[in-house]
Amino acid sequence: MFEALTGAGLAASSGLNAYIPLLTMGLMARYTDLINLPSGWQWLSDGWVIGILAVLLAVEVVADKVPVVDHVNDIVQTVVRPTAGGLAFGAGSASETVTVSDPGSFFSSHQWVPVAAGIIIALGVHGVKAASRPVINASTAGVGAPVASTAEDVSSIVLSILAILLPILVLLAFVLLISSTIWVFRRRRARV
Repeated sequence: MFEALTGAGLAASSGLNAYIPLLTMGLMARYTDLINLPSGWQWLSDGWVIGILAVLLAVEVVADKVPVVDHVNDIVQTVVRPTAGGLAFGAGSASETVTVSDPGSFFSSHQWVPVAAGIIIALGVHGVKAASRPVINASTAGVGAPVASTAEDVSSIVLSILAILLPILVLLAFVLLISSTIWVFRRRRARV
C-alpha cells in the first residue's frame, strides 16, 4: 500500500511540475539510501539524466512564472506531465515496467497499471492547474502568475519528499488538494 501511495504522490507532483519528482527520486537514489530504485529505473540516478532534468526544471520554472508564456508552457506540458507522472508512479511504486521486450506480455501481466494510474493522476492535477492559471492571470492582471507558480513548485517539492519519506501523508495532501480545488471553483462560480 505504501508503494501505491508513494507512486500516487509522485504522479500528483508531476501534474504540478513534471521534473521535480523525477529529479527528487534521481537525487535521493544517487546520494542517499532513502530510496532504492528498481533495476529498470536506475537510469533516473545517472548523472547525465539528473543534469538534463535540472536544466528542464530550470526552463519550466522560468517559463511558468511569465503570464501568457505559462499558458503556452501548460499546453506543451499536457503531454510531458502525464508522461512524467506515469514514470514517477512506475518508479516510485517499485514497478519494473520500463524495459518492455514483449508488448503482449506487458499488457497481459498488468505491469502497465502503475504507469497508467500515474498518467491519469498527473493528467488530472495538470488539468486543474492549467484550467485555473488563466483565471489567476486574468483576475490579477498577470501579477498572480509568479505567485501561483511558486506555490505549485513548492507544493510539488513537498509532495515529492512526502511521497518518498512519509507516504501515508500523501492521503492528507490529496484531501487538501481536492478541498482547495473545490474551494477555488466554488469561489469562481460565486463571482460569475
